[in-house]
Amino acid sequence: MPHRSIHWFRKGLRLHDNPALLAAMKDCEELHPIFILDPWFPRNMKVSVNRWRFLIEALKDLDENLKMINSRLFVVRGKPAEVFPQLFKKWKVTRLTFEVDTEPYSRQRDAEVGRIATEHNVEVIQKVSNTLYDVDRVIAENNGKPPLTYVRLQTVLASIGPPKRPCSAPTKENMKDCRTPWKGSYEEIYGIPTLEELGQDPTKLGPHLYPGGESEALRRLDLNMKRTAWVCNFKKPETEPNSLTPSTTVLSPYMKFGCLSTRTFYWRLAEIYHGKKHSSPPVSLHGQLLWREFFYTAGAGIPNFNKMEGNSVCVQVDWDENKDYLEAWREVSKNM
Repeated sequence: MPHRSIHWFRKGLRLHDNPALLAAMKDCEELHPIFILDPWFPRNMKVSVNRWRFLIEALKDLDENLKMINSRLFVVRGKPAEVFPQLFKKWKVTRLTFEVDTEPYSRQRDAEVGRIATEHNVEVIQKVSNTLYDVDRVIAENNGKPPLTYVRLQTVLASIGPPKRPCSAPTKENMKDCRTPWKGSYEEIYGIPTLEELGQDPTKLGPHLYPGGESEALRRLDLNMKRTAWVCNFKKPETEPNSLTPSTTVLSPYMKFGCLSTRTFYWRLAEIYHGKKHSSPPVSLHGQLLWREFFYTAGAGIPNFNKMEGNSVCVQVDWDENKDYLEAWREVSKNM
């Protein structure tokens, strides 16, 4: 029987190299691509208005790209555990897909959503695409423990082999037997949020140097990859953090929001490196992607990696909370 699928966009705000989205489209008669805007985050996250602008632009671009294949993006307001039971019933959903997220909060959230899906007889499909490798496999290959040094990670990855190649973006062909129901009234209910809705002040925006979105990410990737000599000679310690123009690719925010696939970046670099003399990890651009992988793997395999207490690899500092000393420090700081 054809499925009624929800694909849940989280970090992977793109169509290219999105195997979970392709899984949602398979044998599907009705597809709802969604992004869940949890109101807790705009109220509590200590980030600038520029970051919220980037997210809004990424969502707008994603919606435009979905339109090109006869679909749309539904931005759903609420907490995942609260909105999914409603959506499962409202849209008669039989399948939910999303990419694997290895961070502690995300795993807890996804486990709860998976439990709710089971209660509603909804199949759940998760696919690895936020990282180069399945970090659980990397940990398993390292005798069940996360590699604690970069060199050890390289050794483990050498035994696994290169990461999978990215999959192609879906086209209208993928949607030929599937439809995304969209009504005019949905624009108000499921439309892209504004800065004002997120409680942000547009007058505090900085210069608009790096627009958000997959389209811009791929454009910037192409521009960087045309500089073949620069790519081959890139060494991270030799970049200039204080220069007026960036001396790096400036692709990290696009990978953070999943506008650019890390596997796509990896294999584009591999094509340029092939047959040429080039720098090597840890200082090369491949090396920078492996640093990202290293910390995602450590974060997934080390309990309480995001804090000091209960973290086995973190120095346990005996912080002094002497009120008199703290007040004296504040007074000295004022007069400096």
